[in-house]
Amino acid sequence: MATKIYVNLPVKDLQRSVRFFQGVGFGFNPQLSDESAACMAISDEIFALLLTEARFREIARRPVADTTRTTEVITCLSVESRTRVNQLVDRALAQGGREVREPEDHGFMFGRSFSDLDGHIWEIIYMNQNAMGRV
Repeated sequence: MATKIYVNLPVKDLQRSVRFFQGVGFGFNPQLSDESAACMAISDEIFALLLTEARFREIARRPVADTTRTTEVITCLSVESRTRVNQLVDRALAQGGREVREPEDHGFMFGRSFSDLDGHIWEIIYMNQNAMGRV
C-alpha cells in the first residue's frame, strides 16, 4: 500500500473554503467529510483535510496560527506542465485567492504561488525532468 499524506489545515468558514477549492478544480471525499471537516482530494495519494478552527484546535491542542501575520507551512504541489501551473493558480485567483509573489522561471522549474481564503500558502510548480539533467 502506498503512503498517503493528509495535510490538516484550519479554515474559518468550511463551506466557503470548499467552494473555493472546488472552483480551483479539486474534488472532495464525502466519506471523510462532515460538518467540521472536508477531505479534499489533491491526487490518489495526497489529501488536505480542511478543518473548522474549533476542530483543528481539538486536534492540535495549540493556538491556530494567524496567517495574516505568520506562515505555518507552504504546501508545494508538483504538476505535469507549465500550463497546469497557470490553470490552477489563475483559478485560485479568480476564486478570491491572492498571488503571493511573481512567477518564478528557472528554466528547468516554473512555479507560482497563491494564498487561499484563510491565508495558507500554496506553491504550484512544474519541473522539466529533461532540462534538470542539464542543470
